[in-house]
Amino acid sequence: MASISDIPTTKSTAWFGVTLAWVAVLIYASSNSIITLLSDIGSQNLVNGRNAITFCNLLFLGSLISLIPMVFFFWRDWTWENLRALTKIDWVFLTTSAVLSSALTPGLFFFALENTTVTNVVLIGRIDPPLFLLAAAFFLKEELDPWAFAGGLIALVGAVLIIALKGDDASFSFGKGEIAAVLATLSFIASTLVTRIGLQGVPLGIFSIYRTVLGTAIYFSWAMYLFGSHHFQDLFAPVVLKWIWVYAVIVIIIGQFAWNLGLKHARSGDVALATSFSPLAAICIAMLLLGETPGSGLIPGATVILGGIGVAQYGRRKRALAEKMAMQKSLELEGSVNFKGA
Repeated sequence: MASISDIPTTKSTAWFGVTLAWVAVLIYASSNSIITLLSDIGSQNLVNGRNAITFCNLLFLGSLISLIPMVFFFWRDWTWENLRALTKIDWVFLTTSAVLSSALTPGLFFFALENTTVTNVVLIGRIDPPLFLLAAAFFLKEELDPWAFAGGLIALVGAVLIIALKGDDASFSFGKGEIAAVLATLSFIASTLVTRIGLQGVPLGIFSIYRTVLGTAIYFSWAMYLFGSHHFQDLFAPVVLKWIWVYAVIVIIIGQFAWNLGLKHARSGDVALATSFSPLAAICIAMLLLGETPGSGLIPGATVILGGIGVAQYGRRKRALAEKMAMQKSLELEGSVNFKGA
């Protein structure tokens, strides 16, 4: 039995995890704005008439830098025994996940950011929660949580409301940037499903490092094929090497560190609540850093989104309470039986 002195430590650890989860969510919510802001800095500091801080350079070099904390945390997973234990099917799922999550999805998101506003990308991304729940129910045969699904749909209505009520000075048009954002969201859902279906038994270190290395190599090959060998000629320009660390340290290193520790120490409900506010945080940060104006629909749309979050959280708490009561009931029934078995 835990002593009384252990209880404050447990509570403080939980609060530590919750704090880090919120820090990670805010960092990830700011990532799109940081990427766009760095690209704007590059346009003001041209190298031979070119913007060296391109989205491709940020993605490629940022992915390489992300390997540093991954290797530091996960190198112990790369043992001969773990590698031998992987089947051909495991490698197929690993490779598919790498293509989707580390090449296609970020590539599409970066292309979307290059051709539309951060706010539009964030709002279009609201199709993710309800679509993922439907996909998980259809492909993974998971039970569809009606409260979470309803909350996702309500939040999606709030996003549509923000878009619909934009003023003439910030009109919404469904162009190639918005199409890329939709495709990126669908690719993200597919990569998550692949991970959950086929990579349950794969060590996290092997999964993370292999996915990043292969995905980065594939993205590099695609970019070279589509845009030519000169596409990465400014990759190591001084202005890139100076500013890439803003993205790498804040978004990749601090973000991943805070997220991993938050997942370890915070309760799942606290993490879910923090991630629910990510879209609104991203819009507010885009307003602050980039001066983007969502328009007159921000307040009513944000109110609807908050309502969706409230519905999902209510359902989550209701479900947790029902499970707790069911557990207590089973214990009571077990306690009423004298014979416990051999």
